[in-house]
Parts: sequence; structure tokens; C-alpha cells
Amino acid sequence: MSPKQLDTPHVTPSSRDDLHLLISILPESLQQALHALPQHDLLEIVMDLGRPPQARFTTSAVNLLARGITHDDLHHVIALAGQFGADNRAGIEGTLHRISALRNRKGAVIGLTLRVGRVVPGSIDAIRDLIERGANVLLLGRPGIGKTTKLREIARVLADEFGKRVVVVDTSNEIGGDGDIPHAAIGGARRLQVPRPEQQHAVMIEAVENHMPEVIVVDEIGTAAETAAARTIAERGVQLIGTAHGNTLSNLVANPTLCDLVGGVHTVTLSDDEARLRGTQKTISERKGPATFDAVVEIADRDAVIVHADTARAVDKLLRGMDPGGTQRRSSIAAPAAPTINQKRIEPTSKTEADVEPRTPRIYAYALSRDIVEKALRDLRLEARTVRDPERATMVIALRSRVDDPRLKDLVKTLDLSLYEVKKNTTAQVRRLLQNIFNVLETSDDDEINAAVREAEDAVARVLRDNKPVELPPRTAGLRQLQHRIVVRNELIAESEGGGTLRHLVVYPG
Repeated sequence: MSPKQLDTPHVTPSSRDDLHLLISILPESLQQALHALPQHDLLEIVMDLGRPPQARFTTSAVNLLARGITHDDLHHVIALAGQFGADNRAGIEGTLHRISALRNRKGAVIGLTLRVGRVVPGSIDAIRDLIERGANVLLLGRPGIGKTTKLREIARVLADEFGKRVVVVDTSNEIGGDGDIPHAAIGGARRLQVPRPEQQHAVMIEAVENHMPEVIVVDEIGTAAETAAARTIAERGVQLIGTAHGNTLSNLVANPTLCDLVGGVHTVTLSDDEARLRGTQKTISERKGPATFDAVVEIADRDAVIVHADTARAVDKLLRGMDPGGTQRRSSIAAPAAPTINQKRIEPTSKTEADVEPRTPRIYAYALSRDIVEKALRDLRLEARTVRDPERATMVIALRSRVDDPRLKDLVKTLDLSLYEVKKNTTAQVRRLLQNIFNVLETSDDDEINAAVREAEDAVARVLRDNKPVELPPRTAGLRQLQHRIVVRNELIAESEGGGTLRHLVVYPG
């Protein structure tokens, strides 16, 4: 009755210290059978009426009893589990475990799946750089591979180690556990519970509009409405971490409902000359617009992932019939346990230059304080890093008084670097320059940004409905650019009209 011995990653005791609470709601005979088995890689316990109960492990399943499950066995568990919701799921308060019901046509429970929920510190080591830099990250992988476990750890790290305002949109209490008080696994992140799965998209938008998050974490994006909500969140400058149905990026691109998460796909007809130049047919598929998620992570195993750090580039390759690439990484699961309330919060150490993502903009500060540049990057939450070695840089920022230095001119010419200058060595000057380089919105007023987004979304809806142009109120250049992106994504046309403070967008039918 012993499962096959497996080479599994080490899991600290803190990751399974409440498994006894799940086992305790089972009938006594099942408890005894489980205690005789190793439990470190237990995934779930299956109880189907008339069939022997099973303990399912990572790569094996073991019958716990020779007899079949009875109605009394099922009723025993149901009586001790939490209340079942509309999604046929229940939990045990204060834990991450989940109990799901199988029902017959009359609504009676004829089977139960008891899923083990764990905390696995260190499970995001392989993708921590993506999380740190503020990227929108989408996790993909088969059921049971550990997507939700990674979401919990991401929420905790961003909330506790980086001090960010994190809101978890929790459908069926999958991420934060059962009960009104979230499990300690998500640290200081706040949790918005979703009453019914079909309301997840509405709660996602509610999280943005009502609770001023810097980060939103959401599990199982699976409908067109949730895809649209994710796009809206990303457009409002909130970091988005989520999971979606599908094992690989190619699965996602082929899914008509979810492909918009990675830019969408549309058909384009080329001219004869263009088709010959590209060596393709005249009708091809291309990415429709910017990807909602900057990076896509395929979870191949519990400690192995394939990272597509530039979603748009990977999707473009796929649509051209090429290998999308991706970098294979592995996690060290035996990471330190999550800090408790009484432990001192540890600030993250800076990344070494070798760890910086190759496509991340890298700035060399010439005759300028590197600390000032780094502070401005943090304040603006930009996906860029400073480097000490100019040979690793993609651009140089220098004091205006030093731009004629022979050494600087030689560096820029030899390494083919972009050169930007500031008049003074101050945070305000550097910040203003970075805003211009990376096209950061001029306003820091969240209400103003949200109002501009709503104006654009309402205008798009009216143009699609009435097929007539709609004028938007005057906005600053940065907000007009934001509105323009929203219009273009909906395959409509936007043009700026007016002058000075009266300059505004007009949205036209496509």
C-alpha cells in the first residue's frame, strides 16, 4: 500500500503543519490508512461513492481501503467541512485545504475531492526578478502543478518584503484559505473574496477602483470578461499577477477567449510584394496589439519553469511559425520560511548585474549619482536598472556639462549607446528625464488616470454602438496617449484635435 518512492523537492515542516486538520475530518478508518503513508507529496484524497478511497500523490495513486465509500463516509466529512458554496467547494477555516463535491442529477453529494493546500517558501525564486521589476506576470501549467501555491508566495513577498499594496482577488478562497481572516501565507496582502466564480471579473475591477492597489493577484483567468478586466487593470498602471488555463504559451495563443492576454491575434492580408519579401502566404496571422502580461511563465514542474520574459516577442515568433524560445529556470524550494508577525522584516537586496534580464533597459550614469538614478527608477516603478560597467549598458545619462568629455564620446560611439543629458545632479531632474524617455504619465493622480480611462472606455462603447465619432474632454499629452492605446486596442481610430489646454481626442469608427 506504499506509493512509489519519488525524488521530490525538500519541503519545510512549515509547509505542511496543518495537514492534520484536513485528515482529522475523515472517517477514522481513512485516517489510520493515511497515517501509514508518507505525506510530503500528497496532492489530494478522493472519495467516490461505491469505490475504494484513494490518496493521490505526485506520480501515483494508492487505494486506502479495500471497501467502497458509503453515504455515511461522505456525510461524516460534509458535517465537519465548511459550508459548500455555489461552486461546490468548501474549506476548513484557517487552512488552505479545499473540499470539492460531486453531485448527482438530484443534487445529492456522491463524491468528494479533498485537495491539500500548502505553503512552499522559495517556490518563486526562479521568477523573483520578474516580480521585483514590476512586470505583469502570467503563470501557466496543468492542474495541480503549483500555480496557486506560487501566487500565495508572490502576494506575501510583494506585500511583506517590498511593502506594496497588494490585493488578492480570491475566488472560492483558493489563494487566501477559508474563513474571513486570510491565511498567513499571503502575508500582509489584503483579500477580496468572490461570492460566485462568474463575478470574478467584476471583483477584479472593484479591487482597482475601490482599494488603490499597487498589485493585484488573481487565479484562473478563464473568460472573455476576465480577460477584459485584466487588460483594464494593466492599462491603469497596476501590476498584475495571474494564472490562466493552458499549459504553454502556444496553448494560450490558440485560445480565442484568452489570446488577448498576450496581445490577441488577427488575420492580415499582405500585398503580393510584401508576401514575396516575407516569403509567406498573402494571408497571415499577426499579433493584434500590446500584451496585457509582460512575461509568461510556463510551469513545467514544481521546481522548473520556462520563462518568456518578453511576451510580445515570443508571440510574434509563434505566429511566424518559429520556436518562441524561453529560458528554463529552476527554483530552490528549500528557501527560508516566511517571516512571522514578530520577525523583523528584511528588505530585499539589490540584484547583481548578471541577474538583470537581457532585454531590461540598463543605464550607465556618467558624472552622475547612481543612487539618484536608482531612486528615480524605484519611484517611477520602471523596468530598468543601473549598471557599473558601461559595456553592459543600453543607454547613458550624463550631466550636460560633461557631454563633451572625450571619454564619454568614445563610450557612446564605440558601444553604440543612446545618450541623454540632465542639467543638474538632482532627483527631480533625473526623474523628469526618465519620464520622457519611458513615456511615463505626467500625472500621479490616480483619480485623474482612472477618469481618463473611463472616458476612453465609454467613448469606445458609444462608437461601437452608434457608429458615430465621440469627442473626449481635454487631457494632458500623457493621458491622451493612454486613451489612444485603449482606442486602438478596440480597433477604432483616435485623432488629437484642438490646441494648448484644449487639445483632446476624437474617437472615430474603425
